[in-house]
Amino acid sequence: MTQAQLAQGTSPLLAVRNVSVVFGGIVALNGVSFDMHKGQILGLIGPNGAGKTTLFNCLSRLYQPSSGDILMEGVSILSRPPHRIAEIGIGRTFQNVALFPNLSVMDNVRVGAHSKTSSDIISDSLRLAWVRRSESSVNDKVQEILAYLKLEDVAHTVVSGLPFGTQKRVELARALAADPKILLLDEPAGGLNHEEVYVLGDLIRRIRDDRHMTVLLVEHHMGLVMSIADHVVALNFGKKLAEGTPAQVQADPDVIKAYLGSKDQ
Repeated sequence: MTQAQLAQGTSPLLAVRNVSVVFGGIVALNGVSFDMHKGQILGLIGPNGAGKTTLFNCLSRLYQPSSGDILMEGVSILSRPPHRIAEIGIGRTFQNVALFPNLSVMDNVRVGAHSKTSSDIISDSLRLAWVRRSESSVNDKVQEILAYLKLEDVAHTVVSGLPFGTQKRVELARALAADPKILLLDEPAGGLNHEEVYVLGDLIRRIRDDRHMTVLLVEHHMGLVMSIADHVVALNFGKKLAEGTPAQVQADPDVIKAYLGSKDQ
């Protein structure tokens, strides 16, 4: 039995409640609701313009919903600014990698780890004992994550000189360094070849199982979503179109019409 199956019947780790987002006169999201349970891999799918990225940006607090609520472990996250969202256990990657291009792989990952530290400029300047211990702990964590994602060989390489697929792994490493409870993955398969997508799917499952994380996956690559997700939510024109297991969503006539059945997919 999977962690997601064991979680059924428990309170959701994340609850999206009737969330709407309006930009001027454009309704980007219209009353979307769903739950995420601990240990789930949840796939969020839909055509371009369906509202996936808008919802993602609400979860990471880049956007403020016009109405509705988002609850993390029963507590609303909507009063938190974006720079404090990692504190409650939400980490994310971006569709277009958002790394510090002139820093090394190790330093980029270290940024993610420092989101959970509590040092200040005076303590850092004085190199107090607890700061040194914290820095040592951060370095140990960064080394462990680099090894986990097979990035040790490029640890001291400036990220701007790395292939796009490797940069995506670096961004994933930075997100993992913050020890998130929920990992938000925004189009992680974009720009990857078939073999890389297969490896990515295996990696996402291992991260869920090894590191006890819950994963929300926004992805256009339907094969990836349907092969690894426990639960799928389909959006179209800002509304929830269908929800259920991958098999249920794949068989839903409205999903087939709106997304899976289009000739250009």
